[in-house]
Amino acid sequence: MTHVFDFAGHELEARPSGALYWPERRWLIVADLHLGKSERMARRGGSLLPPYEVLATLDRLESEIAATDPAAIISLGDGFDDDAAALALPDMLCDRLRDMAWGRRWIWISGNHDPAPVCPRLPGETVDELADGLVLRHQAGQGPDVSGHFHPCLRLAGERRRCFLVGGDHLILPAFGAYTGGLAIDSPVLTALVPQGLAIACGARALPVPVGAMPRRGRRA
Repeated sequence: MTHVFDFAGHELEARPSGALYWPERRWLIVADLHLGKSERMARRGGSLLPPYEVLATLDRLESEIAATDPAAIISLGDGFDDDAAALALPDMLCDRLRDMAWGRRWIWISGNHDPAPVCPRLPGETVDELADGLVLRHQAGQGPDVSGHFHPCLRLAGERRRCFLVGGDHLILPAFGAYTGGLAIDSPVLTALVPQGLAIACGARALPVPVGAMPRRGRRA
């Protein structure tokens, strides 16, 4: 079950997966896919992750595309875990991304992990978007804007849940990628951006929770 809400005069839909759907424009918006995270960590000698994170992320994204049939797909930065990870994607995964992009616009917004223009092996274009007074960017700036970067999450009934964070000026999306960490919504950096508003927890259904009246917890969830 999705949660429909208003932000900056626009009706938007928070989906349980962590994707945002904009019905009026038929835009499917995701943040922080971090494709290639396991490859990047192995390349740099870090902790080894299961080598299925790209497949898991693309499976979920493909399901969202099938459910919403968007006219455009927008990645709000950190679509890849670094620029080399985009180049290292196997041909079969590049082909799968091209299949998902067939007949629709695909926009990659650069993030701190992937500042270079999108790899020519992949579909789409690298631009920043301004739509009906909303700026779509990687990290929250001058609002009203829609962004990612912080991977917001909260504890609900003892369970860590990724979440959307909705305030007066900022709408911050959860990380969509598999094996991504999270920053608790009561951390100082997030309370400075959204001191009061709404968190929408992901999971079996999108569950809204008021922000500003929750007990403080640790910095990391």
